[in-house]
Amino acid sequence: MMQILRTVAELRTRVRGWKADGKQVGVVPTMGALHEGHMSLVRAAQRGCDRVIVTIFVNPMQFNNPDDLTKYPRTEDSDAALLAREGVDIIFAPTPDEVYPKSFATSITVAGISEPLEGTMRPGHFEGVATVVAKLFGMTQADRAYFGQKDWQQLQVVKRMVADLNIPIEVVGCDTIREQDGLAMSSRNVRLDPLSRAQAPALHRILTRAATAIRDSGDVATVLETARADLRAAGFTEVEYLDLRSAALLEPMARLDAPARLLVAAWIGGVRLIDNIPV
Repeated sequence: MMQILRTVAELRTRVRGWKADGKQVGVVPTMGALHEGHMSLVRAAQRGCDRVIVTIFVNPMQFNNPDDLTKYPRTEDSDAALLAREGVDIIFAPTPDEVYPKSFATSITVAGISEPLEGTMRPGHFEGVATVVAKLFGMTQADRAYFGQKDWQQLQVVKRMVADLNIPIEVVGCDTIREQDGLAMSSRNVRLDPLSRAQAPALHRILTRAATAIRDSGDVATVLETARADLRAAGFTEVEYLDLRSAALLEPMARLDAPARLLVAAWIGGVRLIDNIPV
């Protein structure tokens, strides 16, 4: 039967028992407001592990905009009902004071890979992500952690941190789950008004068209310029970035000569959406 735990001490006791029995433990870190994308991560964790922990913690350290933190949906009761139906073993939902006690004085910076794209647009964001993820890995003592590829840069930051700090956990990236019209599932989608929700799937269509054009023509600069114009014509009021980057290191690419990722962040109807696809 699923349990909801609030303290590290309770969680450690349960995990210690599992590991004494030789069980493999998986963790799915989330900020709640769960949707089918999160459930796909839970199912991947269940396939790969004997026991599954889902963490629910709205991390104040990764919000550079206080208003965004205030508006972030908090739906623990409905989240718990979803996870119970999936057969999750533990929800770990600590309070901010449990994660960041008054004496807390440490943060983790992953240089280089965290600096462009989201790092430029949301200063301090990845420092908050890396710090809380490292703490959750230490708290849960999990063997594997499951993340969606929609947050591609975040996934690479976490992988780099784990490698650099010799954290004994396998980081598993899982495919982006999309609505039938192609919009990547996100907790932010519920904030889209009806018109913006109808326009938002253009983000994935334009990305896909641009990726094909880059493969066919090799003219990266022209294709990206056209795609940015297409986004604005489709109703996106601001395109923060639309870049071709190397898949692992997120270095800029002027031509397609290595595994690459096309990444975008754009605003529509007052909501910021991100997406990415391989090229």
